[in-house]
Amino acid sequence: MRRTPKPQAGPPQALRCEYLQNPIGLDDAQPRLSWQVSDTRRGAVQTAYQIVVATSIDLLNVEAPDVWDSGKVKSNVTAHIPYEGPRLKSRQRCHWMVRVWDANDVATPWCAPQWWELGLLRQRDWAAQWIGLARGPAESPLIPCPYLRREWDVRGPVTTARLYVTALGVHEITINGKRVSDAAFLPGWTDYRKRIPYHTFDVTALVREGRNAIGAILGTGWYAGNLAWLKQFYGHQPRLLLQLELTRADGSRQRLVSDNAWKTATGPLLQSDMQMGETYDARLEHPGWDLPGFDDSTWRPVETDPLLDVPLDAHAGPPVRALTTLPARSLSEPVPGRYVFDLGQNMVGHVRLQVPAGLPAGTELTLRHAEVLNPDGTLYTTNLRTALSTDRYLTRGDDERWEPRFTFHGFRYVELSGVPKAPGLEAVTGIVQHSDLAFTGTFTCSHPPLNQLQQNIQWGQRGNFFEVPTDCPQRNERLGWMGDAQIFCRTACFNADVASFFTQWMTNVVDAQRPDGNFTDVAPDVLDPATNHPAPGWTDAGMIVPWTVYRCYGDKRLLDRHYEAFKRYIACLVQRSPECIGPDDGYGDWLQVDTFTPLDLIATAYFAHSVDLMARIAGVLERHPDVRRYTSLLRRIRRAFQRRYVTPDGRIVGDTQAAYVLALAFDLLPDAQRADAVRHLVHQINDGRSTVWPYHKRAGHLSTGFLAVDKICAALADGGRLDLAYKLLLNEDYPSWLFPVKNGATTIWERWDGWTPEKGFQDPGMNSFNHYAYGAIGEWLYQTVAGLDLADDGAGYTALRIHPRPPPPGPDGKLPLTQAAATYDAPTGRIHSGWKIDHGQFALDVTIPANVRATVTLPGATRTAVTETGVPLTEADGIIRAWDDADGVQCEVGAGKYRFAWRLTASKG
Repeated sequence: MRRTPKPQAGPPQALRCEYLQNPIGLDDAQPRLSWQVSDTRRGAVQTAYQIVVATSIDLLNVEAPDVWDSGKVKSNVTAHIPYEGPRLKSRQRCHWMVRVWDANDVATPWCAPQWWELGLLRQRDWAAQWIGLARGPAESPLIPCPYLRREWDVRGPVTTARLYVTALGVHEITINGKRVSDAAFLPGWTDYRKRIPYHTFDVTALVREGRNAIGAILGTGWYAGNLAWLKQFYGHQPRLLLQLELTRADGSRQRLVSDNAWKTATGPLLQSDMQMGETYDARLEHPGWDLPGFDDSTWRPVETDPLLDVPLDAHAGPPVRALTTLPARSLSEPVPGRYVFDLGQNMVGHVRLQVPAGLPAGTELTLRHAEVLNPDGTLYTTNLRTALSTDRYLTRGDDERWEPRFTFHGFRYVELSGVPKAPGLEAVTGIVQHSDLAFTGTFTCSHPPLNQLQQNIQWGQRGNFFEVPTDCPQRNERLGWMGDAQIFCRTACFNADVASFFTQWMTNVVDAQRPDGNFTDVAPDVLDPATNHPAPGWTDAGMIVPWTVYRCYGDKRLLDRHYEAFKRYIACLVQRSPECIGPDDGYGDWLQVDTFTPLDLIATAYFAHSVDLMARIAGVLERHPDVRRYTSLLRRIRRAFQRRYVTPDGRIVGDTQAAYVLALAFDLLPDAQRADAVRHLVHQINDGRSTVWPYHKRAGHLSTGFLAVDKICAALADGGRLDLAYKLLLNEDYPSWLFPVKNGATTIWERWDGWTPEKGFQDPGMNSFNHYAYGAIGEWLYQTVAGLDLADDGAGYTALRIHPRPPPPGPDGKLPLTQAAATYDAPTGRIHSGWKIDHGQFALDVTIPANVRATVTLPGATRTAVTETGVPLTEADGIIRAWDDADGVQCEVGAGKYRFAWRLTASKG
């Protein structure tokens, strides 16, 4: 009898549905499934897969599932496989499993059962009404927070309970005194005039037979609070929309909705505003208000409103949560009675206050927040502009611990006043909040300041990926600035899994698109269209971000969903660019140092780049006529750029670092002029002078602002000046990436000179100390210093390029770096590239996930001199092919762990 060969691979792992593990409340009736191949053998691949879907685990029979069986599909694809079974309905739960076949056509075991559950797909599925406090004049956003409650009876045991909930504002929901979620600031931020996101929660464990109570607290949030320099931009009073659906053991159903049966009152939350802070009077608490049996006879009926004519969509991104705590490290008293705690890290969130014992009821404790200190040790808050960032707590007179609910601040330092004597360090703890992203990337090297820079970049991302990608988290702004997002997007994708975060945000971007097709400067858009003219480099985020997400996660559906919006945007650019030259307006290379890059040049460069991406997107989606159309347009723009801005010797109008970097990065120059442009760029870095008095010499320093900061090192390295790229990276004097690090920064600054020893603080009107844009150099740390990147034509990390480019020796003959390593948890699995140079011996450790191939460059090596795990390269297992070229040795390898070693004879970078 023929025996079936035993599988040598494990069941698929890291199973996801629409980027989520076992998601609840999806509103996509054709969700996509993804997994990773679990096979440690070298060269491991997937050759086929089979998916089965059923209505229950019991019916998840691999022979005859009752919903869908894909059958054996010959394919190596592991991501975004669409469900193709019968049409799904609201509330439906589907259970699924997958198995795959390896190169020997041996099937793996089935994975453990997974599931997804749909939310309310149709507006008519909602039976609830909007409820809240009766509307008053509400001339100020600083209003008491409404408390709302309802009791009801449940007859018989409950098998499932689902809560569908949203708010105009932000909400916190409890059932029988317990919170339904640890997420904060729900339902998130959107243009509430265009769509309102909702969330679904499994609350089966919270509902019980007999009497139950449900409670809600509402805050003004982005909807009715202070928003940037605006007040109550979308509305004046927060509102709740809630639908609780129960299924009992006998199959009967019960529904409870927000309606006129609810009651409301105000309470201890006297005000809660994201910018101004929160005031809480613990003497006004309603003990047991969200439990059955509470006496609500003095509470008033709610005011009700019908459903709005606005789509209710399931929120697709990760919610904000409290994810880390930071204990206070030190305490000072710069002014009598004002105690300043240092948390050691610029962070975003709020403080947990442990009230000192013995304070009488009604004692007012005040918490103020700041990123940095004045020279005298007091809080520097001038850069917060009108944001007070002040929380107040009035004690009830017993053992008390308190955290704000509906406000957040950007801060490292906390000032506590109102206590009679110095408190202990335990009085203040930082509660770090941000969108709940899985951090996926690490970078380390032998140069400690660069390691601190990487930490600063990641902390900047934590603080500003707060429901939307904000510019800053502390002053009266905190907007989803598009230019910052597109510059930082590639670095963000290395640091964390931002696929669903940017997927959600792109809905805001497209919702904000102007009638003429232009994207906006911020999303959600709160700028006055009568006075705001969207800027090149900012609006282009509408193209750059989804393309970057596609490249990093392989998500074609994101491109397809917004394809018509992309076309409208390109049509707008064509209309705004006579003779293919962009308009002379915009923000320019924002915060460039003592220089000026022509605005029309920047506009034309980004016009070309967006059209280039449009052609690529059309190719991915197989829109072949559009590929030809946009490729032809791109050629015309390039010719126009060259005629208008480029001299025969490769000099570019403006003669700035940004001008050369954009032209090189966006491939706007003929091949014959690229070397000349690099030469002029080098001159601008080394010998160029500022255009502002006192006309100082650059002397090997940056002058770029936001729009070129992510590209300058790559332009130099690709142009043969890796040495100068590293000089810029490793500079520690102004302006440079390491200047803030040298001066104690723990996040990325908005300005190169946010603070200097000579001048102190920059203009307080715009001087954030947590502003991630300049952290876009992070992608170069991963891609070039450590050498970990996508293949040029790859998407979703199915094909890799491993090409570390260590720095050449400095003037003293020593290597500025002797080792560097990056690890990235890609959609396909963990990738690693780490190198070390020790006494002329180069070692490179590489990990390639199953079902992935990579081209590995071994700099300065020859095939005959290289070993792999102690074996000559020519004899090593897993090496598909290897060849010598000008950079060293190129190896094409399959999945597996490799250790290459060779004697370093030359490194051409």
